Amino acid sequence: MSPPDGAAASAAAGRTVTLTTPDGVRLAVQDWRRPSSGRDVLLIHGFSQSHQCWRRQTGGALAARLRLVTYDNRGHGGSAKPAEAGAYRDPALWADEVRTVIDGMALRRPILVAWSYAGRIVLDYLTRHGDGAIGGLVMVGATSTLAPACVGPAAVLMGAMGHEDRATADAAAADFIDRCTHLPLPAVEAEAMRSHTALTPQEVRRALAGRPADYDATLRALRVPVLAIHGEEDAVIRPAMAEHTVRQAAGAGLRLYPDVGHMPFWEAADRFDAELAAFADACP
Repeated sequence: MSPPDGAAASAAAGRTVTLTTPDGVRLAVQDWRRPSSGRDVLLIHGFSQSHQCWRRQTGGALAARLRLVTYDNRGHGGSAKPAEAGAYRDPALWADEVRTVIDGMALRRPILVAWSYAGRIVLDYLTRHGDGAIGGLVMVGATSTLAPACVGPAAVLMGAMGHEDRATADAAAADFIDRCTHLPLPAVEAEAMRSHTALTPQEVRRALAGRPADYDATLRALRVPVLAIHGEEDAVIRPAMAEHTVRQAAGAGLRLYPDVGHMPFWEAADRFDAELAAFADACP
């Protein structure tokens, strides 16, 4: 599956909205609703990426079935990028960021889909606000603990991406993108992902690193359906992370994708889309 090009891309373009968090950060939010779209789904990207990572979903058939909403996290993409480290360290700020999007876009019991670092973001939201406003949670190669057994060898590159020397940071970012997939990306796709990564300043990357991730109690308290999707060849976050998530969240499902790395929604988009749609249909 490929993202649309030309006229098709224009037809699939989302409506962009600017929302402001309680601490004053402007967020670039995109609504991909089509006339046939159904259940609300909020897709949240990972470390040093942007909403563009979801373009195989937003530009494909899934957007005709589900109302997909994306946004650029604070410090990323087209959203505001506060220079102060404190804007990224407080879990309450991330929690209220998610709530700002849910409320501002009038999402009705949305399915939250978190990729990679966004696992922390949605779990911050659920820790602070509970699960009463959502219909389900999908963790895609997503962080739920910092246990060493769950962290892959490529994760060290995220620290290097925040290096004060720009050349060092850029080299680490390029290497990180290469390690996010099991098979090499076509050159045009790799370049696009590198360009999205470059929109996150080095100081933001530094501020993101090292936040605590103690979410077991939050996962155990969930009353909504949970699904963990993980590539078996993920070099950034090991499949043990997904196994940890499902051990904590009662009744959670687990889908492991063979020959797939850190981006199941990109490397196995057809399977991912089908399983997300089926999960959304089954959620109350």
